[in-house]
Amino acid sequence: MTQTQQYDVIVVGSGGGAMTGALLAARAGLRTVVVEKTPLIGGTSAYSGGACWLPGSAVQQRAGIPDSTDGARSYLGAILESADEAKVEAFLAHSPELVAELEEAGLPFEWLPFAEYYDAPGRVPMGRSIQPLNVKRGELPADVASLVRPPVERDRAGEGGRNTLSGGQALIARLATLYVEAGGELRTNLPVTGLVLSESGDRVVGVAAMTPEGPISLGASRGVLVAAGGFEGNAELRSKRGVPGDVAWTMAPRATNTGEPIEAAIAIGAAADFSGVGWFCPGLAQPDGGGSFTLGFRSGLMVDAHGRRYANECLPYDRFGREMAQAPERIPSWFVFDSREGGRLPAIAMPEGDPAEHLAAGTWVQADTLEELAAATGVPGSVLVEQVERFNVFCEKGVDEDFGRGEDEYDTFFAGGTGPNKALTPCDQPPYYAARFVLSDLGTKGGLVTDPAGRVLREDGSTIAGLYASSNSAASVFGGVYPGPGAPLGSAMVFASLAVRDLLGS
Repeated sequence: MTQTQQYDVIVVGSGGGAMTGALLAARAGLRTVVVEKTPLIGGTSAYSGGACWLPGSAVQQRAGIPDSTDGARSYLGAILESADEAKVEAFLAHSPELVAELEEAGLPFEWLPFAEYYDAPGRVPMGRSIQPLNVKRGELPADVASLVRPPVERDRAGEGGRNTLSGGQALIARLATLYVEAGGELRTNLPVTGLVLSESGDRVVGVAAMTPEGPISLGASRGVLVAAGGFEGNAELRSKRGVPGDVAWTMAPRATNTGEPIEAAIAIGAAADFSGVGWFCPGLAQPDGGGSFTLGFRSGLMVDAHGRRYANECLPYDRFGREMAQAPERIPSWFVFDSREGGRLPAIAMPEGDPAEHLAAGTWVQADTLEELAAATGVPGSVLVEQVERFNVFCEKGVDEDFGRGEDEYDTFFAGGTGPNKALTPCDQPPYYAARFVLSDLGTKGGLVTDPAGRVLREDGSTIAGLYASSNSAASVFGGVYPGPGAPLGSAMVFASLAVRDLLGS
């Protein structure tokens, strides 16, 4: 193996957390390189809506919403289970500082109305999430414009990005532009195969990587930040660590996030915690075997293999996904809906796919009666009819007596019904449809154990000098809970930033 180049900082991965850390390191004058496994940058972050859960910043203050660090502390205190209080406090304290630093660097944010996921003290009406402003492709440096991963529906179809980059594409594009302007280097098509230790074996001093010409080594005098996503693309690791779902159904870019950087750290003694499991969502099954992130059900009802409802369909997506994972008869499920939207899915699915292709492939079925629909899906007809009739009575009353659909702010955020409860619209206009749903994820949530500074720890609690982790490469500060829109990105960005602060002092 040949030492080809020396840097101060190596960042493994190119999502929101990775690019935040890289930008801040480059702006601090450190020679920084981003090492990305694939030809494009952004990973799952580029597919996202770009929401960032970063409480207490000037962006929320400008919007005049009742957000504060204290309010977020109350909210997290009410919903988190067995939280690492020191890490929670680090997250809360640094969130407004990070937003201020990024805005000062030239990354503008705005408040994004989007309901938070739990009814708990400290919750902000219509949410406290923020997002980057859109950016035109022509405003970007050519080397950045050509590298940003397109939206999921275009990327899966082999199409390029749009002329206006929004959401996650805007976040990655803006971070990468500022990073390149600060002198940072982007290296794509360069999978990391291991971590390099000092001669004494007590410090990480670089990474091993593989080029088409053979293995190389990159040196890092200050530190290596692993922020390369999780292991959602690795069937063996998913099974070993009890992550439900399937590689085919994950929302991560295909053939990515197979966990090598996490495994490399474990191989040199890093501790890991996989108890957070994943960031889940109901996934609309696609004709090619994939799944599509789905939220915002406007009508219809979800039933299991026995034809029965089992949860409030309007729950926040991670919470509904965890309900799906509770029983094997729920994967797959069937989402039953009628023709009031012309045969389109009454929900937001990314990508939705073409209804005709779904029907041809059998991922959707259509029938004139509920009995025929049940026969086509294999669920008991009498049960399905009873469940739909019961649901329709709830719609007339405006009260879901089984699961409370429509009682929470989040339930009604996307709904537009005209009855007494706008989250409850009857399913009574034939022909009827049933769409197959699987358990998708936005990534695994378990990873390397870190301290409040983003430093990777050993099993005995000592730090591995020179090694930091963030994003889904690290165990989440939120454990098994998904607090609100942008929690994955917000926490990834904060702990990447804190890691850079620490290595600047090392």
